[in-house]
Amino acid sequence: MLANFGIRAGLAAMNAARACILALVMCWPVKGAADVAVPPLSGRVVDQTGTLSSGDIASLTQTLKNLEARKGSQVAVLIVPTTAPETIEQYSIRVAEAWKIGRKKIDDGALLVVAKNDRHLRIEVGYGLEGSLTDATTKRIIDEDIAPKFKAGDFAGGITAGVNRMIRVIDGEQLPAPEPPHWQSPGSFSIDPFNPFLIIPVLLLGGLMRSTMGRLIGSAATGGLVTLVGWYLFGSLLAAVLAGVIASVFVMFSDSITSAAPGRRGRGGGWSGGGYGGSYSGGGGSSSSSSDSGGFSGGGGSFGGGGASGSW
Repeated sequence: MLANFGIRAGLAAMNAARACILALVMCWPVKGAADVAVPPLSGRVVDQTGTLSSGDIASLTQTLKNLEARKGSQVAVLIVPTTAPETIEQYSIRVAEAWKIGRKKIDDGALLVVAKNDRHLRIEVGYGLEGSLTDATTKRIIDEDIAPKFKAGDFAGGITAGVNRMIRVIDGEQLPAPEPPHWQSPGSFSIDPFNPFLIIPVLLLGGLMRSTMGRLIGSAATGGLVTLVGWYLFGSLLAAVLAGVIASVFVMFSDSITSAAPGRRGRGGGWSGGGYGGSYSGGGGSSSSSSDSGGFSGGGGSFGGGGASGSW
């Protein structure tokens, strides 16, 4: 009797152990696939599916850049193949928390996430925009602007229509004005201190002052004069002081620079039209054509789960 009881207890323990092992084996792949990777924020539009053309991405990026420059709000678009096994709500809030779209303490960010293979999408809204991009409003944007175009296979058109309507809503929201660039204060204008048309007059003036006062004093005097003029033009003391330091260094070593410049031994105007002109012109073109990646990052905005989801 006791032997039978011991055998039964042993079998029960073995069955329980097998059940536990089976449960662990079944749950292991689910646990391993639970966390869908959040891609790095490489730009305002991140497409991991190749759905959008480079022209579509460039157009959307420029539209979103204009919004941020005008209102300060940040909106980003993410297209992924799937969020499984997570729901799109779980995944999009993880992306929003990682990217931190929107300004810190203003929380005026919004995120459009499209899971193409799942046929699901969501608009995630930061705290600061929940009064305008309400759950009902974002649901209408999905149902009226985005989903119909997605059903017709026009993903670029659907995303563009949805983003444009989101922007119209955000434009109607009273938000703090965006901060001016670090090199520019309100009411001032931007000047490139390395523009050759500014360098040449500084060198001429500096050469005159250096020949009159000596290398050291003449360079310092030129730097001080440029600082005063720069402060008046830039409206920023820091930018003016930096411009003055640059001018002082240029004047102090201008004879060495010009003697080493290509074409210096030719005609009198060779140095200004030769090496300098080409070099600065090329630099300006490179800067103005820089891409969105590397220049865009979240501003520290927070999200609380506001927004809406949909499918097509």
